[in-house]
Amino acid sequence: MSVSFEINAQPRALAGTGASRRLRRTGQVPAIVYGGHQEPEMVSVGHNELLKHLEHEAFYSHVLDLKIGERSVKVVLKDLQRHPAKPFVQHVDFLRITQDEKLRMSVPLHFINEERSKGVKMGGQVSHNITELEIVCLPKDLPEFIAVDMGDLEIGQIIHLSDIPMPEGVSLAHTPDSDEPVAMIYGPRGGGDEAEGEGEEEGA
Repeated sequence: MSVSFEINAQPRALAGTGASRRLRRTGQVPAIVYGGHQEPEMVSVGHNELLKHLEHEAFYSHVLDLKIGERSVKVVLKDLQRHPAKPFVQHVDFLRITQDEKLRMSVPLHFINEERSKGVKMGGQVSHNITELEIVCLPKDLPEFIAVDMGDLEIGQIIHLSDIPMPEGVSLAHTPDSDEPVAMIYGPRGGGDEAEGEGEEEGA
């Protein structure tokens, strides 16, 4: 893993809508930490600090260091509630991890070599049907993303879910449907035959 994230948190004692609203007015976001065979723990994190972390794609699929006072806890981000109309985070769920227990996470797909692919060079357009995958792995094997190489794809060809090689120690969270398309390259709209026909009509 090439990056690391540390989030500062403080314990909180009060729960409920009113307490959460008052907390948000002070620039804090109510959060909960659960899992790891321990009782859930209510904490708060700084809104501005959290927003900066959320700008990084890797933050969503990375093992995070959550500092609660003097303690440091390894967690992953499991849920994020945003305000429906304003750029505010309303609540955050963190899941404690243990090194010997597998995680179920969603990770993004990175489509590489698109511009250099055979189909794009021939004028084709790329279509992405799936942009993330739900995977299962141990914390040490959690990838920031999964690469999908488009370099050899020609016009009309499709990459299916079963075609994507999983990193070592990583498996899909569900049995893949081999026919489920992930990405494809389709031909340019407005075929050459149609253009030629228009030219013939104009010259007639």
